[in-house]
Amino acid sequence: MDLVAEDLAACNRLIVERMHSQVALIPQLAAHIVAAGGKRLRPLLTLAASKLCGYEGTRHVALAACVEFIHTATLLHDDVVDESELRRGQASANALFGNKPSVLVGDFLFARAFQLMIEDRSLEVLRILAAASATLAEGEVLQLITQNDLSSTEAQYLEVIEGKTASLFAAATRIGAVVADRPQAEAEALDAYGHNLGIAFQLVDDALDYSAEQARLGKTVGDDFREGKITLPVLLAFHDGDEAERAFWRRTLEEGEQDGGDLAEAQRLLTRCRGIARTVDRAETYGDAAIRALDIFPASEAKLALIDVVRFCIDRAR
Repeated sequence: MDLVAEDLAACNRLIVERMHSQVALIPQLAAHIVAAGGKRLRPLLTLAASKLCGYEGTRHVALAACVEFIHTATLLHDDVVDESELRRGQASANALFGNKPSVLVGDFLFARAFQLMIEDRSLEVLRILAAASATLAEGEVLQLITQNDLSSTEAQYLEVIEGKTASLFAAATRIGAVVADRPQAEAEALDAYGHNLGIAFQLVDDALDYSAEQARLGKTVGDDFREGKITLPVLLAFHDGDEAERAFWRRTLEEGEQDGGDLAEAQRLLTRCRGIARTVDRAETYGDAAIRALDIFPASEAKLALIDVVRFCIDRAR
């Protein structure tokens, strides 16, 4: 996103600076995941939302770094919980360094995030990001509870992704209006934009887990399947399937009994019921809602950039 390229470069420099610690393992492990790539989507949202609101200061750069630290901390913790061996196509931090260091460095990054919030000296920013951090954790715990449980409903699934993904997207964009001291209506519009974008983003991620090649996805295909995660594509296939097909899903996801050909069979069943396509269609609905939330703002480069982010997130599934 050329519009915020300079700000993003400053944000990346601050991330590297704040990863530093006298304990050598901390920057080493943190750098493995922070510097490994990723699109910096969440900090980009903070930077672009600030531009949209006409902000001309520098607070948004540190807050964008704060958002990325929160996100990265959760990735470290999630990979331990999920026992993931890959992250963005590379060995995960827990696979290289072990579970205990990954959890503790995740804690360190959370602490760094809160230091950045305090330095910003805005109680409203602190309230927004602290609430998002709590909601994010609740979403991850709820996913753990619903894992391997095919009686989970679509409403519960949506509650999970609203917590674990949409909450931080919404906070990342909302603080753009806060630093610019814009009216409450604009803050709420950016919150709605981020919330709907976050849901769309996660829906596409969950669809891609069954359809994309590893290089494009940044992780092995079928991770959610192997971990017994109950995502929307699976719920659609389970409810549309006959008794034999439901027995397949119960065996592989609830009981965790999987063999070498089961992922291919899961993909076949999802193709037959259009589970992936229907999930992407649902993502488009949320993406449209995100774009509509920006109607309150006049046309600008920043508004167009935020609209393009929505299209990019959906187009990953094309």
